[in-house]
Amino acid sequence: MDGRSRDWDIHLRALSSSASIASDPASDSSLLKSVKKLHELCKAENSEDLIARVYPQIYRLFQRSVASLSQSQTSNGLLLLAILQFYLDFGDVVLHDADPNLRTFFRTCLSREFADPAVAEATLEFLNVNKKKLLSSFPTLLPQFFPLLLKLIAWNGEKLEKSFLKVFPGLVSPGSFLPLLPALVDLPILVVALEKVEKSSGSLVGNSIASIQKSTAPEAYTGSTIGDGGGDSESEDSNTIDVADPVFLELLKDENDGLAERHWTSPVVAAALQAAINTPQSDRLKYVLNMTPRLIDVYFAIALRDVNDSLICALIPLLMSRNATMLPDKNFCFEVRKRLLEFKLSAFQRSPGFIAILKKPIMDRLAEAYDSPEKSELALQLCWAIGEHGGGGASHKDAARELFEGLELLLYENLSSSRLGFREESAFGSASQVFSKSSQSRLLCFVVTAIAKLATHHRELLPRARVSLGKVARSRISDVRVWRRARDYLGLMSEPAISSSVLGPSQPSPGLGQNPGTVKWSDGATKMIAHIPFYILGEQEGQPSHDCSFSDILPRR
Repeated sequence: MDGRSRDWDIHLRALSSSASIASDPASDSSLLKSVKKLHELCKAENSEDLIARVYPQIYRLFQRSVASLSQSQTSNGLLLLAILQFYLDFGDVVLHDADPNLRTFFRTCLSREFADPAVAEATLEFLNVNKKKLLSSFPTLLPQFFPLLLKLIAWNGEKLEKSFLKVFPGLVSPGSFLPLLPALVDLPILVVALEKVEKSSGSLVGNSIASIQKSTAPEAYTGSTIGDGGGDSESEDSNTIDVADPVFLELLKDENDGLAERHWTSPVVAAALQAAINTPQSDRLKYVLNMTPRLIDVYFAIALRDVNDSLICALIPLLMSRNATMLPDKNFCFEVRKRLLEFKLSAFQRSPGFIAILKKPIMDRLAEAYDSPEKSELALQLCWAIGEHGGGGASHKDAARELFEGLELLLYENLSSSRLGFREESAFGSASQVFSKSSQSRLLCFVVTAIAKLATHHRELLPRARVSLGKVARSRISDVRVWRRARDYLGLMSEPAISSSVLGPSQPSPGLGQNPGTVKWSDGATKMIAHIPFYILGEQEGQPSHDCSFSDILPRR
């Protein structure tokens, strides 16, 4: 006890004497050691009296450190994190609410030091150690500062990804769920922006990037543009991001302030992103391009497990709008789009009614099927979802009718002309024409299938479906797969029992004993339906070359 008491007095005097020194507390490395040692002693002694003696000195040290941040030449992060740990462990004893201190740390310290590897690692360790307490006592903290934490991982991702993944679920809350998704998709673009800041202004450590958006005058930070090296310098990269550009400000913000519109029409931003792709990618950018899909996987897993239907329904239009808007790296776009699509289909499978609720944005996306290959692929998958889930189900007949009309319009437009050319045929010649024709045929196959399935779900649409499919079957357009599929569906719809089995609802209808996609085999010997599967699957014209009943192929009892 005597040795422990001496240590106690030494470290307590160190904190007390530091208060009389006007210099930056972080410049004295012994203070960090003293704070940690006093923390250990308080835990070991478990004495409220000792904790009460230390608390005033710790409190004053925190205030002095925060006050000196703007003039400090050394990192304050490690010292402030040690003090915050004391607050979290002993706040109940001294009746100290750590919430304002935690937010002060994020706003004034981490915003300046997120690029410091030691501070970044210590911050994630602190968040992981205190994860349960933070989520229970301060549930809005991490969701509020998720943009700042994304900057931290974007800059230090290679070494800290595993640690960040443990913290990541704490970033998801009702208030952060929607804005977090576009921030994740834009993580590589955030790296591009941060690297441009570093290139023009030197090290990011100690510079508060957040000051840009708080100032209406771009000159308050680095001049009119990021990358502006001065009036007498030739810029090595003329495709700079304007500091006043809304996308720049949105990317580099520190706090979540809701779902902001991303102004992707900015020519400056488009030029900067294209320049990032046309120049050699940094190791940091390469790693983030690979890391981002993994973060999106975790985000979607949390969404399907924990998030309510209203938020997921609100997310789907956002996913559709971002499908064709992301950093133009081929592998990155493929991996992200695949995940966006898989989540949309999973959400529709879980809640088919979303299709009826979202009929307007879905129809808008169908109308954009001609604009680009990415939008065409999205339209294909939406056609599949409409047909598979009956436009939202049996209780959404009005929405199903509107979606059916949208599919009809898409079908007739493609029959009357070859609009699906992605506006490039004249520029790129025959190769592009072949690709466009193939894409058009693929789209028509999806549309024809969706019309047949939707009419099978909602029998009142059958007459219109027969008219639509009849026009396709008679059109004899260049791709035989399209009119043959329309003809097959027409034949199938004349057999309601099999049509319901093959094209019917993905979920059993109430009171219906037959599961979708199955046939009542017990009726096989009495109903003349055996030729239908051959009719659908066969490539030959006319009737199949042999006839049989299901009783011929079923095992006999």
